[in-house]
Amino acid sequence: MDVLINTINVRDLLSSPESPSSPLSAPDLRLLISRLDAHSLRIKSTVQSYLLSHHSDFSALFSRCSDVVSKSENLAGDVAALLSLVCDQPVEADVGRIVREIVEKRREAREKREILEFLGVILELDGKLGVVRADVKSGRVVEAAEGLRELKGALGVKGGGNAETAAEGEPAVYAILRKQWADCFEEIQELLLRFMENAVRFDQNDNAVHVKWQISVDGINGLELYTIMNAMDVAGVLDYGLAKIADLITKYAFMPVVSCKANPIVEEENNLDVGRVKESVLKMAPSVEREGNKVDGELMYSNIIQIIDFFSKVLCFNNGSWMCCFGRLTWPRLSDMIISNFLGKVVPDDASKLAEFQQIRKLTIDFETALKELKFISSSNDKDHKLSNFADNVEVHFASRKKIQILARARNILLQSDFSLPQGYITRKLGDNKEESADSNRVMLLFSSEECVVSVSAKELMELVHRTLKDVCLSPPKVALEFYHAARNALVLYEAIIPVKLQRQLDSINQAAILMHNDCLYLSQEILGLAFQYRPYFPSSVKDLAVFIDLAPKFQLLAEEVLQRQIQLVRSNLKQAIDGANGFQNTHQIKQFESAKFCIDQISFVVEKVHIIWEPLLLPSVYEKSMTVILESVFTRLAKEILLIDDMAAEETLQLQRLIHLLFEHLSSLLEPMLAVDEGEKSQEAQKDMDNLVLSIRKLRKLAELLDMPLKSITDAWESGELADCNFVASEVEDFIRAIFTDSPLRKECLFRIENTNFG
Repeated sequence: MDVLINTINVRDLLSSPESPSSPLSAPDLRLLISRLDAHSLRIKSTVQSYLLSHHSDFSALFSRCSDVVSKSENLAGDVAALLSLVCDQPVEADVGRIVREIVEKRREAREKREILEFLGVILELDGKLGVVRADVKSGRVVEAAEGLRELKGALGVKGGGNAETAAEGEPAVYAILRKQWADCFEEIQELLLRFMENAVRFDQNDNAVHVKWQISVDGINGLELYTIMNAMDVAGVLDYGLAKIADLITKYAFMPVVSCKANPIVEEENNLDVGRVKESVLKMAPSVEREGNKVDGELMYSNIIQIIDFFSKVLCFNNGSWMCCFGRLTWPRLSDMIISNFLGKVVPDDASKLAEFQQIRKLTIDFETALKELKFISSSNDKDHKLSNFADNVEVHFASRKKIQILARARNILLQSDFSLPQGYITRKLGDNKEESADSNRVMLLFSSEECVVSVSAKELMELVHRTLKDVCLSPPKVALEFYHAARNALVLYEAIIPVKLQRQLDSINQAAILMHNDCLYLSQEILGLAFQYRPYFPSSVKDLAVFIDLAPKFQLLAEEVLQRQIQLVRSNLKQAIDGANGFQNTHQIKQFESAKFCIDQISFVVEKVHIIWEPLLLPSVYEKSMTVILESVFTRLAKEILLIDDMAAEETLQLQRLIHLLFEHLSSLLEPMLAVDEGEKSQEAQKDMDNLVLSIRKLRKLAELLDMPLKSITDAWESGELADCNFVASEVEDFIRAIFTDSPLRKECLFRIENTNFG
């Protein structure tokens, strides 16, 4: 069959193979057709031979296929007959019905059996509740408690749940049983509480605690205290039963001992009939009052251990879990009392006394160790180690106390300061007419060569900060950190207290505002120096956190704000004084002249007052700059007012000239020292302010000259540039000429010359 499988290459049938791309000729095509026909006949012959040789195989295959088809038809007939039989016979429906009835009967039987079992359980639980009630009435409290504990799990009682309400999908009878369980639980709980109240009795008259070993309550006689404690433990109400007793023990036993007002004495009363202890008594005998109400730590710890050991034996019967419960109820308050009455009071006030505290620390650690041995406190719970933790952190407590003291001292300094000059503050005239202050509060600024006067509070506050930072350098890290915060907070207190304290003074011109300004400058520069002075000597952990530079800009801004506020007040007063002159018009009239003269006197008075207050207190540069601004505004305003007069009589010009000379006469003693200062000593900004002042002075003085100067001279002065050098402008000169001189050809000529003068 290979001839059928192999592929035929048409080119192979040709006589002479040519290139595959060359076209075939007609002879080639005829030859190809004949050869293909021959090849086809050969293939048919091969297939026929193959079929004849495998005739038996093909016959068997076709026979097997015929058998399969026949069996399939028989199976289909059987299935059809079966289906016909099932559908036509009614007995099958009866069988189905009977099966369903059997299933239903079995389900009903199972439900009845479950109901019977449930009723059995309910009866059993109710019976157990009855047994518990009987045990409670008969005094078998331990058995009753165990029964309640067992029933609690069986009834699914949860703490805080509502016993009278059944859960969703739960039989209502469970709610009834839980209600009965809750009633039994409350009954035994109250019974055990009454037993405990009778077992432990506090006699305030004798200052004693009586603990009975056998108690009788509600007809139940001779029930032992151990049995009661065990029953409370089993019932899970030990905390509830001991809570009130623990509170009274803390009040009547621990509290007098912690304050060293009483010492414990243990007594036991024996029952002679049976040879057993009937009652144990803890008496609190008054102790001798110590000098200064000081607490003896060793004696206090010893007495507390004696009390706890007493209750460990007679109340908790050396049971570790019972002692832990007793400790949980009493230790929080007891430890707080020890800290407040003893440890907190013996925290050293001086760093040199920290070593002496180590003995108290050792006593405290030994005390807690003894309590752990008695199971009064836990060895693993850090919350129970309050005393040792407090003693270990004594450095922090010492630092906290010192921090409070530092801040209290800073607050008192600031609140008590009245910002008045000290008693020794006087001024005396020197031979060169300079003033010298004799007070002790004149300070040299750290980053300046100038001096100023500061308030007593600022100086004392800064001394306190320096002392505190010196302690930072010498203290352990924890203490140093607290001291560092105390120093920062002390400085912040100034910013918080003083502006409020001086609120009224800041609204008027007075020395308190200037002292506050100086304080802020002084503090800002001192703060800038703190880091350089102390930070290299701080403990490394504090060195990484210490920052002071952020405080300095706040004080710098506050100083500038106070000064600008004072300058504005002065300028406002001067403006009111100048406004009172009514523009300096008609001064040739006596009434108007007196009003203008009063204005000049007022200006002189205000400026002199400011000079007297500011000059001794402010930094020389700040004083000069502030006065320059104020005087420049005064002279500029006066020149402007006079130049605005649109008509002046001859007599009026002389009076205005007289007023200007009067002003300079009043202020001569103030102006001469300011104008005599060397320009090389001034900053660029200060020199600019001084130049403005000089220009305003020159302009006002030149204006006084112009008031009695001929028209031609005024015109010549303008053309020469003299008036322009004095800060006059052409429009001002023209208006001035029109106000003084009447209209004439000469005035027109002069105005024309002024208008056409070019200084470029």
